[in-house]
Amino acid sequence: MAELMKTTDQPSKITADKEGKYLTFSLGEEEYGISILKIKEIIGMMPITPVPKTPAFVNGVINLRGKVIPVMNLRLKFGMEEVPHTERTCIIVVETRGVQGTLLIGIVVDSVSEVLNIKNGDIEETPVFGADLDTDYILGIAKINDGVKILLDIDRVLNAKEISITDKAA
Repeated sequence: MAELMKTTDQPSKITADKEGKYLTFSLGEEEYGISILKIKEIIGMMPITPVPKTPAFVNGVINLRGKVIPVMNLRLKFGMEEVPHTERTCIIVVETRGVQGTLLIGIVVDSVSEVLNIKNGDIEETPVFGADLDTDYILGIAKINDGVKILLDIDRVLNAKEISITDKAA
């Protein structure tokens, strides 16, 4: 019985891999986090050139110091209402796995909050919402003070087909 208790008290390897520093940001009233290891930089809004025949959530591309980077609106990707940009709206440039290796993608967010060091004990597994709802892109739910932050696996926010579209847009 003591061995059983010992085993269940230990964090799972999956949860242990989630511990670390996360850049947190908001979309509407919700707070999200992405591993700081995936963040390349945070930039203010800049002109985005639309690319024809891309999904509605793909805003287009930007020229960032001579490099063309596709930009997606995370609000639209998550099925949220589009809102006008404010002085706090920004683009987080993330590194994700694409069809041809790593890919830089800009994601438009309402505002950046802070960098948090989130421990294993503060992370809950993703709740099950039913068979029809894909939540593979959610690493877990972080309990911070009296609220929660949804931790995203940025490599899974876009599926393989969508990544190939953004690869072509860039």
